[in-house]
Amino acid sequence: MATTTAAQKRAAAKVEYDAFVARCPSRELLDRIADKWVVLVLAALRSDCAGEPRPLRYSELSRTLAGVSQKMLTQTLRALERDGLITRTVTPTVPVTVTYELTGLGLSLHQTVQGVKAWAETHMDAVLANRDYYDGRTA
Repeated sequence: MATTTAAQKRAAAKVEYDAFVARCPSRELLDRIADKWVVLVLAALRSDCAGEPRPLRYSELSRTLAGVSQKMLTQTLRALERDGLITRTVTPTVPVTVTYELTGLGLSLHQTVQGVKAWAETHMDAVLANRDYYDGRTA
């Protein structure tokens, strides 16, 4: 009986990725990248004037993302690092400096995420009007 390596198993599974299938692992990834804090963290890490990626310290991210709790930001950053979308760099200073930056994989997702963020900001008035209309009809 021939043994299959982990890389071979991943390659075979990749051919079969289909998010419409209940047990597909891509659903977990979709769940991750559809999270509002993930979208905002990824957008914040590429938000300088020229649109270039820039590393941010934890405190800068916390200030930029109004309303995020320390626990939620920490969990989000750890999940993004685990998925390979960001890197965490620790610089031995006093106090220690920790920065986060998009990886190549994170950069490849950034344009899509930025588009969703921009769409939400652009169409919020229309969505609010539709909610009011809907709520008025169903009341």
